[in-house]
Amino acid sequence: MGPRDSGTGQRGRILVDWEIREYAQKYHMIEPFEDRLVRQGVISYGLSSMGYDIRVADEFKIFTNINTTVVDPKHFDARSFIDIKADVCIIPPNSFALGRSLEYFRIPRTVLGICIGKSTYARCGIVVNITPLECEWEGHLTIEISNTTPLPAKIYSNEGIAQVIFLASEQVCEVSYADRGGKYQFQQGITIPRV
Repeated sequence: MGPRDSGTGQRGRILVDWEIREYAQKYHMIEPFEDRLVRQGVISYGLSSMGYDIRVADEFKIFTNINTTVVDPKHFDARSFIDIKADVCIIPPNSFALGRSLEYFRIPRTVLGICIGKSTYARCGIVVNITPLECEWEGHLTIEISNTTPLPAKIYSNEGIAQVIFLASEQVCEVSYADRGGKYQFQQGITIPRV
């Protein structure tokens, strides 16, 4: 019994590289899909042993306090951001930016994605936060990138920013993200807070 046979039909665990590849092909779970880990001269991205390293696209919303408004998730003022499209994004000291994944996701009903930042950025004081990829959610990921340092921080477009770990559920949920009409379903580009 080979590694492919031993995992077939089992759920309630982390998906490994060949399973992620199969899900990407069968469900179009990740598009575009890089079948290997690209590392030469870039912050790595693509398929890894037990996850998928996503890239950040070349569009960003950089937080600014120019309008001195209160940050309110229920009434977010879009003027709090400056939009840029560039090969790099410079995040001011002790500030943050929103980006989006280059990849578009279609999460199957029995899968949950958990995202964590890459160590290359973490070791520079740059923290990446992405909320879970719920079952049957579809869209680009909106990525929050915090610069916790007292210096400007550089983010490289079209290179790795975080890793998604996919968990296969033992059971099928009663209500998926799509079933309940989640407010971030089919999001394209960078999406600011909605209530």
